[in-house]
Amino acid sequence: MNIYTVSFFGHRKSKITSDIEHKLNKLLENIIKQNDFVEFIIGRDGEFDLFATSIIKQAIKKYSNGNTSLILILPYMRSEYRNNIKNFLNYYDEIEICSKSANAYYKSAIQIRNKDMVDRSDLVICCIQHINGGAYKTIQYAKKQNCKIINIAEE
Repeated sequence: MNIYTVSFFGHRKSKITSDIEHKLNKLLENIIKQNDFVEFIIGRDGEFDLFATSIIKQAIKKYSNGNTSLILILPYMRSEYRNNIKNFLNYYDEIEICSKSANAYYKSAIQIRNKDMVDRSDLVICCIQHINGGAYKTIQYAKKQNCKIINIAEE
C-alpha cells in the first residue's frame, strides 16, 4: 500500500477565515479521494493546528473509507498529554513523541519536531500569513528540502 503523508503548519495566532476553511476542506477531499492511504501528521501548538485538526476530522468522516490516519506529533512528553492520554487517544488515531526532539531544550524542540515532520511528508499544507515565527521558519526549511507546499492563506 502506498502511504501519502501530509503535514500541517501555521502560526500560533492565526486569522482563520471561511475562505481558508473552504480551501482546506476541498484540498483534503481531493487528497483523501486520490490516494490509497493518507497519513495526516500535525502538532498541537497553536490556533491553526487546532483548526486544521478539526477540519481534518470532518473530512475523514465525510470522505474517508478507512484510508486515513490522523497522527499527533508531540515534540516531547507534555503533562497535558500524560494527564489525559485516554482523551487524546479518543481524538487522534495515533500519538507520537518525536524522538529527535524529545530530549532537546524545550525552546528548540518544536522546530526540531517540525523539521522531522517535513522530512517525512509528501505534501506540506500551511497557513502562513506573515514572514516571521516558527511556522514561517519551518516552511523556509521545507522549501530548501524541495517539498511540495500549499499555503492556503495565499490568494
